[in-house]
Amino acid sequence: MEPQTPTSRRVLVAKPRGYCAGVDRAVVAVEKALEQYGAPIYVRKQIVHNTHVVKTLEARGAIFVDETDEVPEGEIVVFSAHGVSPAVHDEAEQRGLRTIDATCPLVTKVHNEAKRFANQDYDILLIGHEGHEEVEGTSGEAPAHIQLVDGLDAVGDVRVKDPSKLVWLSQTTLSVDETTETVARLKERFPTLIDPPSDDICYATQNRQVAVKEIAAEAQLVIVVGSENSSNSKRLVEVAKDHGADAAYLVDNAGFIRDEWLDGVTTVGVTSGASVPEELVDQVLARLAEHGFGDVTEVESVQESMRFALPHELRKDLRVS
Repeated sequence: MEPQTPTSRRVLVAKPRGYCAGVDRAVVAVEKALEQYGAPIYVRKQIVHNTHVVKTLEARGAIFVDETDEVPEGEIVVFSAHGVSPAVHDEAEQRGLRTIDATCPLVTKVHNEAKRFANQDYDILLIGHEGHEEVEGTSGEAPAHIQLVDGLDAVGDVRVKDPSKLVWLSQTTLSVDETTETVARLKERFPTLIDPPSDDICYATQNRQVAVKEIAAEAQLVIVVGSENSSNSKRLVEVAKDHGADAAYLVDNAGFIRDEWLDGVTTVGVTSGASVPEELVDQVLARLAEHGFGDVTEVESVQESMRFALPHELRKDLRVS
């Protein structure tokens, strides 16, 4: 990075940031459904955890509901990127709904792992946050076998049938460091605990955490663009604080930035969660420029090229029952 002069006010922008492949796929799925079938298109839960994205899709004719029983029979419903349990699929089928499953393929991978280990009669320790939609969907694949471990404090409460048949899985949007620590603590209690066949925390979550560590080391303040219900965005705030930033804040958009945060600050780091469109970052940079932070440097830590195909349902005609 360029050396900083004492009077300069600069911004370090993390790369990668913003949309991941799973979020892009889910948002485009709703957009394509609206184009192909017309409004309204129903969406169970928020398609991704971002207020701006939800409002934009609502303006185009998407209707967001909490449960499938709010969708009129025979209509199209999109399942969000976070995934749903088999019970939700069954309910949609029973009510004659036409479904488009926009579950992120990396979440589907965790679902498949849960089913496979449950079929082999393993106890599954699912590391994640209670109440998160992804956790609810994964747990629903094998509720009799899955036990939630919500952070380090929950490790002491774990009870298992057979420690020799025990595996851990995780929510895809967790803090990499915190998950590693939780697994280490679990292995102290259960030395035979098996690791999943591949890392469950998604590539985008990991990459964004690596990138924010790099800018946090040089920034007094880190601004993370993301909504309050976005798990991966909240983790970025925590990681920034843990790796050098004096302060870090989560903002839904530029309007949430408070002038006093910038008092005495010469270097601001900016990043965004995996469900955040780039236009919101641009607005934050414009707001910072108004306060003299016009020197903007993008700091690339990892290159990303992941892309996912659209849900297969969008490649066939859902209008035919």
